Amino acid sequence: MPIPEDVTGDEIDKDVRQELQSLPKTLAEDVARNLVMVARLLDEDPEGAYGYSRVALRLASRVAAVREAAGFAAYANQKYGQALGEFRAAKRMTGNIDLWPVMADCERGLGRPEKALDMAGAPEVHKLDKAGQVEMRLVAAGARRDMGQLDAAIVTLQSPELAANSVQPWTARLRYAYADALLAAGRQSEAREWFAKAVEADRDGSTDASDRLAELDGVEFVDAMAEDEDDEVQAPASSEASEHEDKHEDEDEGDDQGDKD
Repeated sequence: MPIPEDVTGDEIDKDVRQELQSLPKTLAEDVARNLVMVARLLDEDPEGAYGYSRVALRLASRVAAVREAAGFAAYANQKYGQALGEFRAAKRMTGNIDLWPVMADCERGLGRPEKALDMAGAPEVHKLDKAGQVEMRLVAAGARRDMGQLDAAIVTLQSPELAANSVQPWTARLRYAYADALLAAGRQSEAREWFAKAVEADRDGSTDASDRLAELDGVEFVDAMAEDEDDEVQAPASSEASEHEDKHEDEDEGDDQGDKD
């Protein structure tokens, strides 16, 4: 797959670069450039990211960072079985448990919410950092909702992190998930309150909390572009009407002149 010339491979994280030092120099550079493309495209073009991840995987399948990148690319394309396999491989190679929450979410994607809940109660969760534990809580709540246990999902999300006033990287998503669970349970006024709190914490627009809040408030957004297009469509009709009126005026003038004659 073609890679832009401005991608050198030096853009990757230093820890990943260190992993690639086990490879021959030219090969390491090729793998690094493909990994950069995976990172660039993952959000905007998941299919493209997946393609580059497969190239990197073909070149260096024994590098944990490559397996992890391939896992996230597969996950972004809802290839949950494949993603889970790659995450498991990366975990075996490094012993790192940071991928535990996303592995559990893959179980959800495969239609196994019970397995995700088992993972949420596993000893590995206690080894996660705060962000990882919050992510695990979000996955567990999602699994509860998959099973139709709305009240349990709400309780799962109730935590010191949810109640904290300080804004952390996970705050907006946690508040959003809580608001969404409340709304699903029919608790609309509480849901509105938490969507508003999610908006306050969502500084980078990572959620659509503002849209959800507006929807609850009955606010309708007008598409300005659509209005402009409507005006353009209507303009010729107005011109035709004017021409029609001018024609009638000319005919009337002709009739008047005929009367005079």
